[in-house]
Amino acid sequence: MRTDCRHYETRTYASGEAVRMCRLDLAPEAPWKCPEDCPAFEVRLIDVGWTTGSLVPPKTPAEPEVPGPEAAALLDQAEDIINEVGPGILAEVQAQREKQASGRRRWWPFGKRR
Repeated sequence: MRTDCRHYETRTYASGEAVRMCRLDLAPEAPWKCPEDCPAFEVRLIDVGWTTGSLVPPKTPAEPEVPGPEAAALLDQAEDIINEVGPGILAEVQAQREKQASGRRRWWPFGKRR
């Protein structure tokens, strides 16, 4: 990835796993590389207002031995699958939360307060 791009973002989670991505989702082969002629590339001039921590994210894993177009197509298929099942999963979670909320007793056992 082009770490000098204004749209490059990295996050490190408590588990130590680091995510490197393009905020505009224009890097189909992330985290390994950006397109050579990316139309949205802008040089990162300065990071005003950001606090840089002492935690250094782990190195980016080695690029897989899969040719570029095939890897991009595979990632697109995976994204399509997630986008397809996502709304159903959210609906299930919402229904489960509503079921749990309706089964709870109210904390005030003496009726309405006036």
